[in-house]
Amino acid sequence: MTKTFPADRIREALAAGHRVFGENRVQEAKAKWPALRLEFPDIELHLIGPLQSNKAAEAVALFDVIETVDRPKIAAALADEMARSGRRPRLLVQVNTGAEAQKAGVLPEDADAFIRDCRDRFGLAIDGLMCIPPADDPPAPHFALLSKLAARNALSVLSMGMSGDFDIAAGLGATHVRVGSALFGARPRDAVA
Repeated sequence: MTKTFPADRIREALAAGHRVFGENRVQEAKAKWPALRLEFPDIELHLIGPLQSNKAAEAVALFDVIETVDRPKIAAALADEMARSGRRPRLLVQVNTGAEAQKAGVLPEDADAFIRDCRDRFGLAIDGLMCIPPADDPPAPHFALLSKLAARNALSVLSMGMSGDFDIAAGLGATHVRVGSALFGARPRDAVA
């Protein structure tokens, strides 16, 4: 995750051969990634932060993977924009495995119906699931739950685990881990939102 890091810091990782990156906000990505893509056209950019429906067009244009599909309004906006533009980023449903009020994501008990709705009602191809477990909980039960939901819905992509727990996530089936702080270091405290 390159949230708050400037293009120069990202360019160092690109020069070392890294090509898959995550961003938390559409506006921040819009400010730094188009120029980087001109230099490194094989970048794969993931949206890992919340998406507002009024940013769907920008998200579809900028990102190769959108990991935060979490409600019908977003699914509809993405379906409309993908039909309009012809661009088809891969989509993951975000699951709020800890049922945290302050976090986005569909609740685990609603995930099957939402995935079915995305496919049948909105015509979206859903590739996988993403979660961010509660900070104070052991992550393994959350990763195991996400893996079970993915298997039940025939989904092959699991985005789960961060710098501090990616090994646990990998052991429970993660195909994508988010290790921004391991690569870039801690974010400045005043930059964390």
